[in-house]
Amino acid sequence: MVADYAAQGSRGGITSGGVTMRKIVGAGIGLLALAGAIQPTAAADLAVAPAYKAPAIVEIWSWTGFYVGLNGGYSWGRSRTDLGFFSTVTGLPIATAGSITNNNFNLNGGVFGAQTGYNWQAGNFVAGVEADIQWSGQKGSTAFVCAATPGGGAFGPCAPGLTFTPPGATGVNVSVEEKLQWFGTLRGRAGGLITPSVLAYVTYGLAYGEIKTDGTLGGFTANGTAVAAAFSKSITKAGWTVGAGLEGRLGGNWTGKIEYLYMDLGSVSATFVNPLGSIGVSYSSKVTDNIFRAGVNYHFNAPLVARY
Repeated sequence: MVADYAAQGSRGGITSGGVTMRKIVGAGIGLLALAGAIQPTAAADLAVAPAYKAPAIVEIWSWTGFYVGLNGGYSWGRSRTDLGFFSTVTGLPIATAGSITNNNFNLNGGVFGAQTGYNWQAGNFVAGVEADIQWSGQKGSTAFVCAATPGGGAFGPCAPGLTFTPPGATGVNVSVEEKLQWFGTLRGRAGGLITPSVLAYVTYGLAYGEIKTDGTLGGFTANGTAVAAAFSKSITKAGWTVGAGLEGRLGGNWTGKIEYLYMDLGSVSATFVNPLGSIGVSYSSKVTDNIFRAGVNYHFNAPLVARY
């Protein structure tokens, strides 16, 4: 009996222990499930640090400041020249039928030079001053005639004292070549920005340059001998100029430009004589020019840098 009681007690203890173990294991599994459910929510609640983003660097081109540059192009000039003959014996003007005493001729050629200036920018408006100096290869030539009296008798007033007309002579000839040796301008500029780096402008101001006239004045002595006298005159003349252009940034501190200028240097005049031929001339030339050129400028102001 004792043995039976002991056996029953042993079986009851095992059963009690099994129930206890099942409860412990079940509680552990529940805790793991609860932890799994809580973990994603907690992770989502954590603040995520933003990724570092470097500030953008943007260049803002400024037109304000000094600049220097070079240019080159071509010019179509024009000389409108009037020439009058006079007798060195009487001092009186000579006018004969058939004479050629005025001509218009071209003064064309290449130009090359340098410029410097300063700009002020206010919003989209840019104003400034610019000076330039140019070498010029512009030149042209023409001819004039003091006509002999037709009919083969006395030569006429174009050869005072000559009582006959030499064979083949039709008059006293004058050849003229004019050159625009160099020129320069001092101008104001004003315009607006088409884009932040492209400027359209108009310009107006002072122009000046050297006009050289070379020529040969013919004539006849009293015995009919043909003679000629060379003449030359250089005159520096002031006038005015007006024009327009476009200038745009090429990169860094460099810009490129294209420009048109109309230039009027007014009139130059002088008097020459052929003492052996007893004849003289006075001339007056009005010189204008149409200049097309392209160039580059270096701006000493550094571009402004903005950070965003």
